[in-house]
This record gives sequence, structure tokens and C-alpha cells, in this order.
Amino acid sequence: MNTRIIRTLIKKEMLDVLRDKKTVIMMLVVPVILYPLIFIGALQVVSMVTSSMEEREYRIVVDAQDEGAFADVLAERSSAAGEDGADVEAADLTADAGTADADEDEASYTLTFVDADRIDDYRTALENEEIDVYICGGLRDGRMQYDVYYISSVTDSSYAADIVEDAFEEYREKLTETKIEEAGLNVHEILEPIVYKRQDTATKEQSLGSLMGSVLPFMLVISLLMGTMYPAIDTTAGERERGTLETVLTLPVTNRQLIVSKFITVAVIGMISAFFNILSMGGIAFYMYRVMELQTEGAAAFDMARFYPAILVGVLAVFAFSLFISAVTMCVTAFARSYKEANNYITPLMLVVMFTGYIGFIPNIELTQTMAMVPVANICLLIKNMLAFKIDYGVIALVLVSNVAYAVLAVLFLSKIYDSEAVLFGDAKGGLQLFEKRSNLKKGGVPTVSDAWFVAAVTIVLVLYAGSILQLKFGLGGVFGTQLIILLVPLAVALYTKKDVCQTYGFRTAAPAGFAGAFIMILGLYLINIMLSYVLVWMFPSSADRVTTTFSSVMEGDFGFVFLVIAVAPAICEEMLFRGFLFQTMRAAYRAPVAVCIVAALFGLYHMSLVKFIPTGLLGLALCYVVHKTGSIYPSMMMHFLNNAISAVVSYYPETVGKVFPVLYQEILSVSEGVLLSAVGTALIVIGALLLAKPAKVTLHTDT
Repeated sequence: MNTRIIRTLIKKEMLDVLRDKKTVIMMLVVPVILYPLIFIGALQVVSMVTSSMEEREYRIVVDAQDEGAFADVLAERSSAAGEDGADVEAADLTADAGTADADEDEASYTLTFVDADRIDDYRTALENEEIDVYICGGLRDGRMQYDVYYISSVTDSSYAADIVEDAFEEYREKLTETKIEEAGLNVHEILEPIVYKRQDTATKEQSLGSLMGSVLPFMLVISLLMGTMYPAIDTTAGERERGTLETVLTLPVTNRQLIVSKFITVAVIGMISAFFNILSMGGIAFYMYRVMELQTEGAAAFDMARFYPAILVGVLAVFAFSLFISAVTMCVTAFARSYKEANNYITPLMLVVMFTGYIGFIPNIELTQTMAMVPVANICLLIKNMLAFKIDYGVIALVLVSNVAYAVLAVLFLSKIYDSEAVLFGDAKGGLQLFEKRSNLKKGGVPTVSDAWFVAAVTIVLVLYAGSILQLKFGLGGVFGTQLIILLVPLAVALYTKKDVCQTYGFRTAAPAGFAGAFIMILGLYLINIMLSYVLVWMFPSSADRVTTTFSSVMEGDFGFVFLVIAVAPAICEEMLFRGFLFQTMRAAYRAPVAVCIVAALFGLYHMSLVKFIPTGLLGLALCYVVHKTGSIYPSMMMHFLNNAISAVVSYYPETVGKVFPVLYQEILSVSEGVLLSAVGTALIVIGALLLAKPAKVTLHTDT
């Protein structure tokens, strides 16, 4: 590859990107200026709010039949006497602010006692914020019982209730001690028969690292996404909007050279942004360190040298993540034709990154070899572990290598995008048509890729929320309702956008050889999945238990209805969504292997289970392959029906089926049995593929 050409292209891309002030702002201003201001400002605001709460006046009504005993307790906590007013009987009280150490500086607040006779309705008074707390009490079962009324949604009322609660704790302790002393017993022996003390063996460095490890990874991930977002948009959608893409493509450069130069440009800017982010957050950490060191007043300071390995690995991880997020962001924005459209496309990616980045806040999530392969999450957990001084060099290498590998795959995918003239120079018909005026849409064709992705996202969200509620409330009937959601959402979009339903769903006749090949292939795939299921259950036992429990709860009731919901409904509804609406759309826009992989992955993700992802993903691959070869959705419907029907029969009639196929009910599969299942399953799949070897002659009309 000609490095001189790439250097020239990088220089050109850099100049184009740096002309955009938004990129410079996100790269320099945000991390260097905004982050410290936000952090220091937040500390100041918290300090001001806390001080304000500790110095405010709180109005309290004590309407208890205790001869003023509890009111005296509140008065004893004060350092100043009150004064009577015209409408209220008040006492200015200075009390402890509730700090952990009683010897620390005490904050003062004012408690004003309001005469209960002047309150007509305490609930109305609380709602109108005329008083903050209303206390009533009387003798019940031989002891005083108090009720404290407050409004938790009102800050003053909630804080005043905390003050009252502290006073009650003090009052109860004093009464208890008095009664024990009156009985002639030792207070400490009765109240404290045992004494314990928690001894935290964590060093100061570990405590600080644990605190930083929860927040710092999330902030880094989000800031890196923001830092690469604008240059990625500018080098892809921005170039299209400016009309300079055609000019660049006329130059004597290959698409690969163009892609590599764009990627290096975005990645370098991302790394620069990462450097400034690390510098800024390092400055904040140093500020916290100095403040805490000064507050310890000569106590042992933090040994910052212990953080050097975490800093080094963190820098490498951030740079590796910069490569990954730059490539992924460019893949997303490459489909956009303008800045506005690119920003719309980038929003879901941002939400996914933010949601995954929250994993750093979840306790007890370990960075295992499996988690080390999960993008975004692996970086957050790695930085968190390093700051907690948990070092595993094998996992560190896996995280770094996986991010670089994902970046390479994304760049290769990006090069495929730039090889497609339909993607680069397609008109607006490739955009989201669902929100266009229906009278402006033309009849015929299949949905656009944007409509397909929108339908996939909306359907999965509806299944996750509405489907879960339906299943919890109606059981098996709710499962059927979920299948109807899967059927109706894409159908409504296809009808609204005036698409050819037969072409959109692949309603075409298939040759008998196609059905025969599909039948043999699904039998082989079922055997392969049996072997895989044993392996996955061994690897992920907890996930497998949840799947088994869920499936068992569904497989209850009349077999006919179960068979309808489990076997018939998915064979129609899920196939019409995945192998119909989604696959026909993807196949019209991308090459067949790409379309097959995308729909198979979506099919695996739709089942929302780690232990089911691989088997359902393989089933999705086989179903898409059959539709691609036959040009019809009917053979895949048959395959889906047979796969689910076998599972239903196996679950409903274990004794009968176990006599014929005992391997289906064994807890452990021997090596010889696994090899036999794999061999027979592979042979059947090959035979089925041979019957499907001749592709159907189907013409796809992609114009809409």
C-alpha cells in the first residue's frame, strides 16, 4: 500500500476535520475546561446545599401526651434558648448536623416549635409547607408510641424528619439506661453483652481506586465516544453533504487507501481526545489526592506509585478503545447523507455505549474471559480492576486484542460500504420512509434498510416490555400475544409504506427439492444443537437454569394450545419478521452473506439468552440460507415449525421419547456420543445443502 498517498489523504482529512469548530471543542474545551468546572462546581453546589440544609429553620409540632418529655429532649440538644412569638411558641436550637464524628465541627439549624392548637389539619399544613414535621404520641400497651408525619418529597420536611429521628434515638437510649440503672443492673453488660469493631484492611490506595473505578471508566468511555463522533461524521456524512466525496473518488487512490486514511484520522483525533481526557481526569484525581492529603493533617499519604501500572494499562486500554469506537462510529455514520441524519443515527449507538458503560457501577461483576470479549464492558471492567489492583495479564491482553480485532473488522466492513455505490450514492429512498407522507410514497418493492432497522428495534423493545407484561399476566396466552406483536408491527409498516407484500415476505412457491433439503437440514441442525446445548449448559449453568425454568412454566396446560403457541405461531410470525421483512430487505441492500449474518445475529439476540444465542443464531443462519437458495419463505417456516414441534413433544412426552432417544434426557453427554451426534448432524446438513445447491432464479426489485 502506497504510504505517501495515505499520508497525503490523512493530511487532507485532518485539515477538513479541524476546520470544524465542533471537533476542536469536543477534543480540547470539553475535557480540559468543562470537566474540571463540572467537578469543582458540583462539589461547591453539594457543599452549599448541605450547608443550607444545616442552617435552615425547621418548623415542628409536638402533640404528644408525654408531658413535654420529647420536646425537652429536643431542647436539651440545643445550645440556645428560644423566644416566644405572637403566633408560635419557638425555641432556637443548635444541634449536631448528623456528622459521623461528634468531635467534628457542628452545623447549626433552627428548630421552631409550633403550637399544636394553632394547626387545624396537620396534613394540609404539611402539604402547604406551613410546618415540616408533625409529631403525635400517647400510651399504647403500656409504653409511649410516637408517629412522625412528614412529606418525603419535600426536602425540608425530609431533613427535619431525620433530625427528629436522631433525637428519638437519643431519647430511647437515655430512657433505656435510666430503667436499667433503676433496676440496679449494669448498663453496659445489659445493652452491650458483646463488643465488635469493624477493621477495614483495605489500604487508602485500594479505597481510592475502588471509588475511582466506579466512575472513571464510564466517564472515559462516554468522552471518547463524544470525541470521535464529530470527526467520524465529518469524514463520512459531512463529505457527502459538502459534495466532495465524488471528487475524492475520482483521484488515483483505492477505496482501501481512502478508508485507511479516514480511519487513521478519526482514530488519531480520538486518541488526542483520549489523552486530554486522561490528563483532565488525572488533574481532578490529583486535586482530590491533595485535598484528602491536607485533610489528613500529617496522616500517611497515598502512595501514587502504586497506581502507575493501572495508569499504564488504562492508557493502552483507552487507546485500543479509541480504535474500536472510531471504526464503529464511522460504520454508523457512513450510511448518513447529512450531518442531521448522522446525528440521528449516532444516538442509538450512544445509548448502547452508555447502557453498557454502566456495568462499572454494578458490584460483583467480574472481568472473566467471557466478559473480556464484550465491547465497552471489557474496557470499563478492566480499568475498574486495575484501579482495584486486580491484575490478570491474560485477561488484559484479551481485552486489548479484542478491541483491536473489533476495530479491524469494523474497518473491513467500512471498506465494503465504500465499495457499494448503492450506499454511497443512493438517493433518499434508502432512508426512513415510515415517517414520510404516505401520498409521496411509490407502490411496490421492499422496505428500505432504515425501515428494517427501525422495525427490528421497535419490535424487540415491544417484546421486551409489552411481551413480558402479557406473559406475566396471561401466561401461555401472553406468549401468543407476543407472537402477534412480532407479526403485526412489520406488517403495519409494510402496508403503510405501500410495499409489495409478496416480495417483502418472500411469498413464492418453492420446488419440492427445496422442501426436501430444508427438511433434512433441520434434522441435522437439531442434532448439532443438542450437542451444543450440553456444552453451553456446562459453560453457563445459571443461564441454562433460567431458560429451563422459563420453558417449563410455558409448557403447561393443554398440549394442543401449547403446540399452537410454541410450534405453529413462531413458524409463521417470527419467520415473517426475520426471514421475511428483515431478510428480504437486507438481501436487496447488501450481499447475501452479509444479509444472512445480520438477520441470524438479530434472531439470536431476539431470544435474549446467553445460552440460547449460539443455537438460535445457527438456526437463523440455516433458515436464511434456505430462503436465499429457494427464494421462498415457506421452507423456512416448515423448518422452524419442525424445530419447535420436536422440542414441544420432547418436553411433553419425556417417557415415550426417552425410550427411543435416551440421549435427549441425559445429564452428561459422553465424548463418543457427542462425536456421533456431530457426525450425523453434519452429514444431514451437507445432504440438505446439496439438495439446495442450485439457487432459485428469483428477481429482486429494489426500487421503491
